[in-house]
Amino acid sequence: MTESHPRISKAVIPAAGLGTRFLPATKATPKEMLPVVDKPAIQYVVEEAVSAGLDDVLMITGRNKRPLEDHFDRNYELESALQKKGDAARLAKVQESSDLATMHYVRQGDPKGLGHAVLCAAPHVGHEPFAVLLGDDLIDPRDPLLKRMVEVQEQHGGSVIALMEVAPEQIHMYGCAAVETTDDGDVVKVTGLVEKPEAADAPSNYAIIGRYVLDPHIFGILRQTEPGRGGEIQLTDALQQLAQDEKVGGPVHGVVFKGRRYDTGDRGDYLRAIVRLACEREDLGPDFRTWLRSYVAEEM
Repeated sequence: MTESHPRISKAVIPAAGLGTRFLPATKATPKEMLPVVDKPAIQYVVEEAVSAGLDDVLMITGRNKRPLEDHFDRNYELESALQKKGDAARLAKVQESSDLATMHYVRQGDPKGLGHAVLCAAPHVGHEPFAVLLGDDLIDPRDPLLKRMVEVQEQHGGSVIALMEVAPEQIHMYGCAAVETTDDGDVVKVTGLVEKPEAADAPSNYAIIGRYVLDPHIFGILRQTEPGRGGEIQLTDALQQLAQDEKVGGPVHGVVFKGRRYDTGDRGDYLRAIVRLACEREDLGPDFRTWLRSYVAEEM
């Protein structure tokens, strides 16, 4: 490891969105706190960061997001009640979230886009490379994407983004990368980026999914980035500048992910994620799969 490629220890999780696609459930409950089986979605994301060795976590929050802080804090009344009942199993689950990582919080006063949310992390991150994890994408722990991205960043420097091949008719829903192959089969060099292009204008079918490992030079670029698509400051636009000029903050590489990803940002995909994860649980899976087969057979 060289001086120019310092060890990454910090993760940033933007969580200031309003969750309008899940109204009315998100009127008073942050979308990140919606349960995926029996844990809120946000806990899966923090667990992923910790598994990759990043135990300093900054959450970018907004109004009505206090439950996020409460979830990762101690609840002495609940812990005491469970302890008195002798319910060691549930006590351990309650304490697990508060012991996961060193948590920090900062508010994004105005919802100006993902790029602006990342910029809010600048005082905490300083001059170190850092990871960004979006809460809508849950990555199966058996497919350690973030750990691989950290390895690539430590090897090459610069920034690393997560990419996944999607059908051409879906590329308009994602940021899209123009790429060149490298000697590593799962790593590409990113030469350009565009936010949510039409299929005819897309440089590839490599879509950006919600994991980034970023060089701190991104902050200086974000401060100069004008609002883009949707009138928001787009992280993709800032990364495009890094990809075009390696002298600013090093190269941009992509890790092509072919593992299991659960999209909880869409209502239908959220339900599918719950079913898939429940089916794979040792404690829930056998009975749930039996019921599911019976239900599908009856409905078909």
